[in-house]
Amino acid sequence: MAHERLLPSGRDDQCEENGPCSQQCTTVAGSARCSCFPGFSLMTDGHMCEDVDECTTNTHSCRPREHCVNTVGSFVCEQHATCPAGYHLRNSVCKDIDECVLQTHNCEMGFVCENTAGSFLCNPKQKCISGFTQDSHGNCIDINECSSLNEPCSSGFNCINTVGSYTCQKKVVMCSHGYHASPDGSKCVDIDECQMGTHRCGAGQICHNLPGSYRCDCQTGYQYDALRKACTDVNECWRYPGRLCAQTCENTPGSYRCSCTAGFSLAFDGKNCEDINECDKNPCSQECADIYGSYQCYCRQGYFLKEDGHTCEDIDECSQSIGNLCTFKCLNVAGSYQCSCPPHGYVMSANGRTCRDIDECKTATHNCSYGQNCYNLQGGFRCISFDCPHNYKKVSDTRCERTSCPSNSLDCQNSPARITHYQLSFQTNIIIPAQIFRIGPSPAYSGDHIAISIIKGNKEGYFSTRKLNSFTGAVYLQRQVREPKDFLIDVEMKLLRQGMFTSFLARIHVFVTSSNM
Repeated sequence: MAHERLLPSGRDDQCEENGPCSQQCTTVAGSARCSCFPGFSLMTDGHMCEDVDECTTNTHSCRPREHCVNTVGSFVCEQHATCPAGYHLRNSVCKDIDECVLQTHNCEMGFVCENTAGSFLCNPKQKCISGFTQDSHGNCIDINECSSLNEPCSSGFNCINTVGSYTCQKKVVMCSHGYHASPDGSKCVDIDECQMGTHRCGAGQICHNLPGSYRCDCQTGYQYDALRKACTDVNECWRYPGRLCAQTCENTPGSYRCSCTAGFSLAFDGKNCEDINECDKNPCSQECADIYGSYQCYCRQGYFLKEDGHTCEDIDECSQSIGNLCTFKCLNVAGSYQCSCPPHGYVMSANGRTCRDIDECKTATHNCSYGQNCYNLQGGFRCISFDCPHNYKKVSDTRCERTSCPSNSLDCQNSPARITHYQLSFQTNIIIPAQIFRIGPSPAYSGDHIAISIIKGNKEGYFSTRKLNSFTGAVYLQRQVREPKDFLIDVEMKLLRQGMFTSFLARIHVFVTSSNM
């Protein structure tokens, strides 16, 4: 049975050019209603029709001894081939069994086997002349060859029995329009106008032969234009938008072609699009991730993706680092970096970034001679000798005190009462002015007054002194030291106490080391 569905629309005549329907279209209340021919059913989309298999759905009318064969829009019933006695099945056709040839008859001696349709006869042996046969009484009677012989005359001729023989007379056949006599003149056969080229189908039309006539149809993908009386191409992409192709539909003469956008390939069904895994072609120099319709290149740690989106280049962490990755020297390597320390005086810490100073004085790796004191610095050491001048005695490792002076030696009495050695260490990036040393009497008493000055080692003017109060003075570094440098400055403090002047000398070793560590 035919099915139909009502399709809403905003136009008046929705069934123009059959509207959206594949078979039948009717307009009901301003909307197109699709229906199907008998033997078809409407699909769920409400537009297309599909064939009903009557044999599977058991809606055929074949008898029990008949076999149901489904056809487009209908079905046919085929008869099971069974042959009666005396016949056998050959190529689906029941043919007579010739018992005489096969020697399966039961005729006795004196009788001759004569095959008949479905059986045979046992005739007495011939006593009559040719063209005659004996009857049951033994009389010779004429044989009607026209009925007893199988096709006594060729096609196109009629058989006429005569006494003792027969004759063949040519048939005269009159055929209607669209037919002509067969070559043997026995019957009328259809004229195939399509094969003979006598049809009048237009360009682009297909000729279909019919009994006594023919029909002109448009090729698949074309429709008949009544005004132009010609077949015109159907634009399937416009007629069925979004239903033929998953992505892009392109109309072609008589058909259409589906295509896909970049990053996709057409599936085997010719309609859907499948994502292409571009990573299979190794487009990236390092890591590749497939994404829907495209791909993305990634780089391993220590590399960055260049503007081309494919190539990974090593990151120079040493030059691009905002902070200091290494305390001394950074060496860029592929995908990372390495820190190094100066060749002497330092060892790499466990973190691989900072350099730790080697205390040569504690590890006894210095080369100071006996009698010299080892003083450790960042990245090195110094050997310092603390010798006391004439008229002084050594009271500790770093202090000398004046012995008693002769009463007539004014120079001895004006020399410092005490000489003390100090060691100071700074880096070149120290912020100036910087107070590096303080000096004053210990203990200090009320009424004490001091005066301090640098009497030696300050020719370049890197240092200065300042009195903080009546009994305290300070030494300042007032110029920036750009490069590592050693200084030895003598700072004299004169103390006025109870009307007497006494001087003291501080010998200060100042070691300025590099600030790169």
